[in-house]
Amino acid sequence: MSKGRLPLRKCVGCAQMKPKPELVRVVRTPENDCYIVDSTGKQPGRGAYVCATPECIAKAQKQKGFERSYKCGSPREIYSQLAGTSEGAGSNDT
Repeated sequence: MSKGRLPLRKCVGCAQMKPKPELVRVVRTPENDCYIVDSTGKQPGRGAYVCATPECIAKAQKQKGFERSYKCGSPREIYSQLAGTSEGAGSNDT
């Protein structure tokens, strides 16, 4: 395995292909259909990726990106969790 290659994933907000570590994974668990923000990237279940910027999160909500990825509805709480994640990521840059 070469060191220079990173797997690419598509953001459900902006639809751009980006390296996997730059995106936040949201998982729908198979047992009880709950949605969680997966910080490790290893949780079981169907995952969808979004950029950690507030603009992409808002765009994903407006365009129903998670609903399209999961082929079902997603709860509004996931967007508030993602907003908290993006605010925490932005505060580390300054």
